[in-house]
Amino acid sequence: MLSDLQLQSLKKILGGFTQQELIWTNGYIAGLLAESPSAIDQKPTVITKPRKITLAFGTETGNAKRLATHLAASAKKQGVQVKLTGADQYRITDLPKEEYFFLIISTQGDGEPPILAKKFYDYILNNTLDLSKVHFGILGLGDSSYPEFCKTAEDLQIRFMELGGKEFYPVQKCDTDYQSDAENWFDGVINKLSNETLSSDNLQKIKPNSSSKKYFQGTVVSKINLNDIGSNKETYHIEIITEDEIDYEPGDALGVIPFNTIQTVHEILNLVKFDSNTIITTERVTAPTEELLKHHLNISYLLKSTVKKYAALTGHSISEERLGLLDLLKKYPSNVDFEKIIGILTPQAPRLYSVSSSPNGHGTTEIHVTVSKNRFTTENDEKIGVCSEYLSELDLNQTVEFYIQKAKHFKLPDENKDIIMIGPGTGIAPFRSFITERDAVGATGKNWLFFGEQHFISDFLYQTEIQSFLQTGSITNLDLAFSRDQHKKVYVQDRLKEKSTEIFEWLENGAHLYVCGTRDPMYHDVENTLLEILEDNGKTREQARQYLDELEEEERFAKDVY
Repeated sequence: MLSDLQLQSLKKILGGFTQQELIWTNGYIAGLLAESPSAIDQKPTVITKPRKITLAFGTETGNAKRLATHLAASAKKQGVQVKLTGADQYRITDLPKEEYFFLIISTQGDGEPPILAKKFYDYILNNTLDLSKVHFGILGLGDSSYPEFCKTAEDLQIRFMELGGKEFYPVQKCDTDYQSDAENWFDGVINKLSNETLSSDNLQKIKPNSSSKKYFQGTVVSKINLNDIGSNKETYHIEIITEDEIDYEPGDALGVIPFNTIQTVHEILNLVKFDSNTIITTERVTAPTEELLKHHLNISYLLKSTVKKYAALTGHSISEERLGLLDLLKKYPSNVDFEKIIGILTPQAPRLYSVSSSPNGHGTTEIHVTVSKNRFTTENDEKIGVCSEYLSELDLNQTVEFYIQKAKHFKLPDENKDIIMIGPGTGIAPFRSFITERDAVGATGKNWLFFGEQHFISDFLYQTEIQSFLQTGSITNLDLAFSRDQHKKVYVQDRLKEKSTEIFEWLENGAHLYVCGTRDPMYHDVENTLLEILEDNGKTREQARQYLDELEEEERFAKDVY
C-alpha cells in the first residue's frame, strides 16, 4: 500500500503519459515483479492464450463489419484464432458455450440497434441465458453528437453482466472517427489474451479520443436554386468562404448545427405563457429561454425517449412517437412547469452534408454543399426539415458555423484508377467534388457517372458543369435517368441494368464503385440491381453477394447513404 505522498508522486509522474506509454510502463513493472517474487505476497493471475475467440458484428452501413474484418485479420497474424460472424447469422444458443466472445455493434437513430442485429439484440434483452462461463467485451460505434451515443453497446453490456457474463475488457464507445480508438481497444484485448502486458488486476479503460471538433466561421457568398421553373423541388447550391484554411478532401462531409425558426420558438413561448428572458441552465449551456429554444435544443423532431418522458411527466397517454414540441404541447397540454419540460429536451444534433467542392478545384478557404429543402407531410400538415430549412433560408453574407466530418472509406482511389459513381438527386454532391478534384489534378483514371432525377428540363442538377466535364473528357461515361419524362418511369438502376456487361468489365479491371443518396428505396434498389448485374455475368446470387462483400473489404465499394 502506498502512502498519500507516494501516491501523489506516482500520479504526478504518470499524469503526462500517453496510453501506449502507460501500457509499456505496466509491462515493465510486471517484469520487475516477476524477477522479484518475494516483493509481493501473491503473483498476478496468469492468463493463457485461448485457442479461439468469437468476434461478432452488428452493422447497418457496413462500418462495424469492415472494422471487425480488419481486427480479425490482425488477431490471426498474432496467433489468435478468430471465428468472425455477423450478429444476424450468429446462433444464439451457442452463446452460453462461448469462452471468449467479443462484439462490435453500431447504434442507429434514436439509440436503436442496426436492422440486421435487431433479432440478436431483442433476444438478449428479452430472454434468460446462463452466460456465467462467457468472458466478453463490447465495442460500440456511434456519433457523440446524438444523445443516445452508443446506447446499443451499453444496453448489451449491462444485459450480459445481468446474465452472469464476465466483462473481460471494458466497453469501448467510439465516435465517428473510430479507427484509432477501436484498434487501441482491440490491441488491449489481444495483449490481455496473450498475457504480454496486461493482467486482470490492472486493466484500465482506454478512453476514446477526446479531441474536440474544430469549428469554422464561414460566410455565405452564393446560394442558387438548382431546380428550374416548374420543378416541385428546391435544391440549393451553397458556397461558403472562410478566413482559415479548411482541411478537407472529396468525400468528407460538412457538419452544421441548425437553428430552429424564431416563429416556432415564439409560438411555443406564447402557448405556455413563459417569459422568453428567463435564464435556464441545461447540462451544456446557460442562456435565456428564447436562445435555448432557438440555438441549442431539439424542438422540431423529438426523440421517442423525449416523448415518453413528457408522457410520464404530464400523465398523458401518447400513442404518437415522433412529434415536434409545439405539436406535443398543443395536442397534450399540461400545467407542468415549462422549465421541467425544457429539462427533458435533448441538445440539437448536427446534420451532415456531403461536400460538393474540391480543395484543388475551388481552394481551401471555400467549401460548397448541395441541400435539398426537405418537405414532408404529417397529419395533413406540411413540414420542412429543420436543417434544410435553416440552410436554404440563409442570406448572402450571413455567417454560418460548421465543422468537417472526415470520411474514412468514401475516398477517391489512386489517380490512375477508374471509378463508377451512382448518385441520383442530391447524391450527386460528392461526385461533383470527385470529378472536379480529378480534373484539377489531371487524374488519368476514367470516370463514369450515373445521375437521375424527375425531369431533364427542371431537375438536371449541375447540368452545365456535367456537360462541360463530358466534353473535356473529365467524365468518360454519362448515363442519365429522368423518371417522369416518359410514360414508364426510368431510374438509375434501369440505366445500370442496360450497361450490365460494361459495368462488370470495369469492376473486373479494378474500377472502384461508389453509391450516394437515400437509403430507402434508392440504395436498396441499386444494390439489388448490382447483384443482378453480377448474376447476368455468370455469378450465382450467393457468389454475387460475396463479390460485393469482397469489393467492400478491398475498399473498392463505398456508399454514403442517408
